[in-house]
Amino acid sequence: MAMRRRTVLGAGMGVAAGGFVAARGAAAAAPEGLARSLPGFRDGYATVNGVRLHYVAGGSGAPLVLLPGWPRTWWEFHKIMPALARTRRVIAVDLRGMGDSAKPAGGYDKKTMAADIAALIAKLGHDRADVLGSDIGSMVAFSLAANHPERVRKLVMIDVMHPQEGLDALTLLPQPGVFHLWWFAFNQVEGLPEQLLTGRARPLVDHLCGLMLREQDNVTDRDRRIYAAAYDTPDAIRGGNGWYQTFGQDIADDRTYAPVTPSLLALVSPESHDLVRQLLPTKATDAEIVRVDGTGHYVVEEQPEAVVRHLARFLA
Repeated sequence: MAMRRRTVLGAGMGVAAGGFVAARGAAAAAPEGLARSLPGFRDGYATVNGVRLHYVAGGSGAPLVLLPGWPRTWWEFHKIMPALARTRRVIAVDLRGMGDSAKPAGGYDKKTMAADIAALIAKLGHDRADVLGSDIGSMVAFSLAANHPERVRKLVMIDVMHPQEGLDALTLLPQPGVFHLWWFAFNQVEGLPEQLLTGRARPLVDHLCGLMLREQDNVTDRDRRIYAAAYDTPDAIRGGNGWYQTFGQDIADDRTYAPVTPSLLALVSPESHDLVRQLLPTKATDAEIVRVDGTGHYVVEEQPEAVVRHLARFLA
């Protein structure tokens, strides 16, 4: 199925060696079953910054932290994790409010979520790590580099930037030629999304795949079942909505940030490339922007081999 979308970045949505190894075998819905479907990976839990985080880790070497987006979980990275683990200690994290991590009442602004990850890096015994974020995870990764640069060696952002000026200018009504980010408004509503989506997250996952994917088979029925199960509870829906309800605070925080200093690689879909080229250079002192062809917004799941190749070069 051809992709029917245009990603709006920065002012709208925001960016961000070894071959591809796919997960294999049937996995249970439980996080532990999923983790063990990837050779050498296991679940872990850590309480940091007042919140219990779930992560999946494997491999050995310099640490690489992976932060996923909405409405997904750490499973977003399952296609690239085995290849990366050949040379790295790979740590894929469920963010605050996501998957098997805690879903507290607050703390969903990206500065607080970045503090979670900074504390997790230290808790796992690392002075600093390379950090990759996708979608909401890219916002958190940028905030981590802005607020805790001592914890970040290199930064990778995928197709989404941190919330900034202009995001609050989005209109509720669709505009000609502009991709309609309708869920930005929907996720601002308190209470109603939980009532509408509890036990019915699968249609939302399928709808977003229809909008965001270049090829629908790149996120399989199994993947979609995993994501839907992760967002089928009221707490999970509330937690995910919290990432959007804090955009106002995120924009205010962004005004205070100087350009981030860790070397930054942005991997962006063709629809996002031109706008990221305009916006990102003002946000980083050392930024490289790479267009990844043959993908929509779900870059990691559609082009895992290209992502692994670019990471091997940039992180070397």
